[in-house]
Amino acid sequence: MTVLSHSDCQSLLEDIPDFLGAATPQAWIDHALTQLPLLLIDHAQCEKKAASTAISMMYKYVDRRDLLAKMSKLAREELVHFDQVLKLMDKRGLEYRHLTAGRYAGALHELIRKAEPEQLIDRLIVGAFVEARSCERFAALVPYLDDELGRFYASLLKSEARHYRHYLGLARQYSLDDIQPRVVAFREREAELISTPDDVFRFHSGIPA
Repeated sequence: MTVLSHSDCQSLLEDIPDFLGAATPQAWIDHALTQLPLLLIDHAQCEKKAASTAISMMYKYVDRRDLLAKMSKLAREELVHFDQVLKLMDKRGLEYRHLTAGRYAGALHELIRKAEPEQLIDRLIVGAFVEARSCERFAALVPYLDDELGRFYASLLKSEARHYRHYLGLARQYSLDDIQPRVVAFREREAELISTPDDVFRFHSGIPA
């Protein structure tokens, strides 16, 4: 299997570049290529966290039938991805370990409203941005990676894009109002986090300081 070209990867993103407020800076890509062991460890951590987030939403919103179905499937897929990353790390002699969190997720969660159903809507929108950014970063990295890692990251594009659409679709379904103002608010903050200097390198970090 040939690793996808940059144009092929971009075509798989469909509407994601428009949804996101900024593309991954080349400086982040260049730095990531020198930090692949750390990138893989944090990638594994992100997959585990994504599964945990989906499960926590299933516990909190037990009356949302569509949410339960989509989050259940999402959690299973993310755990499969977690296992796949671990196996890839084993082949490369890399040991999985805990990493402290970067600023990305915490900064987005600061914007989440406290009252319901607004909190649910905001959590779903945050989920959409996290999944969309993951998909965009996989696509940005693929052309520069070795064949094995490039094929693996290319294989994740469709599932990550689907997760993004599930989160955004549920936000629209459950909101009593137009979600676009909230999307814009999170987009502005997310773009700032991606485009500004960041002291900690992680899968979702900003420009390496």
